[in-house]
Amino acid sequence: MELSSCEMLQQERRLISQEKGLPMRSEDGWSPSTLSGQSCLPELLHSWKPQRLLIPAEIAKEVAKLLEMKAQLGGEEGKHKFVLKTPKGTRDYSPKQMAIRERVFTAIINCFKRHGAEVIDTPVFELKETLTGKYGEDSKLIYDLKDQGGELLSLRYDLTVPFARYLAMNKITNIKRYHIAKVYRRDNPAMTRGRYREFYQCDFDIAGQFDPMIPDAECLKIVHEILSDLQLGDFLIKVNDRRILDGMFAVCGVPDSKFRTICSSVDKLDKVPWEEVKNEMVGEKGLSPEAADRIGEYVQLHGGLDLIEQLLQDPKLSQNKLAKEGLGDVKLLFEYLTLFGITGKISFDLSLARGLDYYTGVIYEAVLLQQQNDHVEDPVSVGSVAGGGRYDGLVGMFDPKGRKVPCVGVSIGIERIFSILEQRVEASEEKIRTTETQVLVASAQKKLLEERLKLISELWDAGIKAEILYKKNPKLLNQLQYCEETGIPLVAIVGEQELKDGVVKLRDVATREEVNIRRENLIEEIRMRTSQL
Repeated sequence: MELSSCEMLQQERRLISQEKGLPMRSEDGWSPSTLSGQSCLPELLHSWKPQRLLIPAEIAKEVAKLLEMKAQLGGEEGKHKFVLKTPKGTRDYSPKQMAIRERVFTAIINCFKRHGAEVIDTPVFELKETLTGKYGEDSKLIYDLKDQGGELLSLRYDLTVPFARYLAMNKITNIKRYHIAKVYRRDNPAMTRGRYREFYQCDFDIAGQFDPMIPDAECLKIVHEILSDLQLGDFLIKVNDRRILDGMFAVCGVPDSKFRTICSSVDKLDKVPWEEVKNEMVGEKGLSPEAADRIGEYVQLHGGLDLIEQLLQDPKLSQNKLAKEGLGDVKLLFEYLTLFGITGKISFDLSLARGLDYYTGVIYEAVLLQQQNDHVEDPVSVGSVAGGGRYDGLVGMFDPKGRKVPCVGVSIGIERIFSILEQRVEASEEKIRTTETQVLVASAQKKLLEERLKLISELWDAGIKAEILYKKNPKLLNQLQYCEETGIPLVAIVGEQELKDGVVKLRDVATREEVNIRRENLIEEIRMRTSQL
């Protein structure tokens, strides 16, 4: 009788075992039951040579092949093991955390609307070429997507470049807009400080040809209003101008080709000491030590109108056209900010650089301050919470004819603000409501589900936020406890007697006071009571 390939395989395995004195083990994957379950595995049989005996090393190799193929065919051993986690630099948000976020979003949106802004939205990904070359050294942080059919795409890095593309594409030359959406950066995340790879930005921008510094002053007023409204603590808004920086670099002896890379180094001064920044300029970026020392004399200056006047008289800076233009505009800006009454929170700071390539004029950044101890006069920064500036050339980079649309804007660092507020809530153990339910419709006796459903339908139709428990006959105590746990302020109780009398018993959860309200007056009573909360 002719043997099948599987039987030949098994017989040769037996011969090897007998010759070598090896036991026939089923646990190594070579038992007849294992082989027969693999449909003879053509790949293995193709390489099998029955005319010779295998040595133990080859046996082990073939066994490994069998086990791998078995895993591919399924079974317990082949099940994929995975860890339930969010990707690096991202997070989930609980209802409590979302309640805090919504509170912040509401305050910010109300401010944007108060200043007359419209809202737009753009795709979460853009053509790669749209984003390329707009972010300086930070371009390496852009997330590129796999080619999905002829277009090279990247996730948006911020909301400003998509806004400029939107203006150029739609030939818009005048708009005041806000945009709140997620952006993506392949950065090293620092979750506790509100630094993520996926995060929200809240942008406000004014596009159009206007008289100097009036829109810029309004952007700074908006930052002041939002940070004051959110009560995050003491803050300072640093202001500078890219033209002043470029003029400063020129008079200090920085070659034109190194302006942007040296600007990127200066931008680190809020995080590292001057000596480290100087070493980077000289050691890594090839700047002469003399030029670095001259930069150091300027970038450690900060103040207000007095400093601006002093620099306008500076024998070197005053001779540089760019620096003189920038200083003139910053002086005008401070005059408008004085009229707004917010100069107490504004500092003209020559170390502020903001590393993005597209800024062309005034730049600013808001930081939260923290007093280290009673012996330190100057408070220290504990993190940036807003930033922005003027970018008059960005739209022209997208326009086929190079037509420029002057723009100025600000971005609120919402994630940093969320982190601060979440930590504050945790520390205070403040109870946060995660719903806006105004009233729970409850019953005091059994068999009143129909009446509860009728009443809650009336409330919903009238725009009242209401809930019921999803049980036919819930205990009244359980219904009241649910209100206390979730912060629902009122309970509308229906009972047999109340139905006969045409009333609903309205209970105040906090005071436990109960009063009978005529059914036709219930909606107005709920509105009146909850409007006071």
